[in-house]
Amino acid sequence: MQMHLSVNLDAIASLCYDAVMEKKPSDAAIRAWARLTRAQQSAMAVIEQRLKVAKLPPLAWYDVLLEVERAGPAGLRPFELEKAMLLAQYNLSRLLSRIEEAGYIARQHCEEDGRGQIITITDAGKVARREIWTVYSTAIEAAVGQHLSDEQADTLSELLERIAAPPRKERSSR
Repeated sequence: MQMHLSVNLDAIASLCYDAVMEKKPSDAAIRAWARLTRAQQSAMAVIEQRLKVAKLPPLAWYDVLLEVERAGPAGLRPFELEKAMLLAQYNLSRLLSRIEEAGYIARQHCEEDGRGQIITITDAGKVARREIWTVYSTAIEAAVGQHLSDEQADTLSELLERIAAPPRKERSSR
C-alpha cells in the first residue's frame, strides 16, 4: 500500500509539473527576451567602459553611494542596502569593503544591535557619486537616449515595468 501511494504521488506531481510546463513562450516572447538581454548587456558595456576611461569606479559603486546618500545622516544597515540593490550578502560585503577603503563610506556600530553596522556616506563619497553621475548620465544618453524618442523611452519604460512588477495573485472564484 505504501508503494502504491508513492506511485500515485509521483504521478500527481508529474501531472502538476506538466500542467505548469504546458505554457511555452511564444516566438515573440523569446525574441523579446533575447533582445532585452542583448540591449541590457550592450548598455551596461557602454556605461562601464565610459566609467573606466574616466578612471572612475564601476557602476555598482554608484548604486551603493546613491542609496546610502539617499538614506541621509541616519545611514543604512547592510541588509537594507542588500534589499535595495538586490545583491547577495557576500558580494555586498566585499563591495562595501572596497568602497570603504577608498574613503567613500564609513561604517559605525549599530546601537540597537551590537553586531550590526550602519553605513553612511562621507563627503568624498558624495563628490565621487556626483563625478560618476556626470559620466553615467551621458553614457545613458549614448546607450539608450540617442536611440529612442522620449515617447518611445516612456513606452519602453512602461513595458519593462510590467515585466519587473511582481506577478499578480489570481483571484479565486467562489
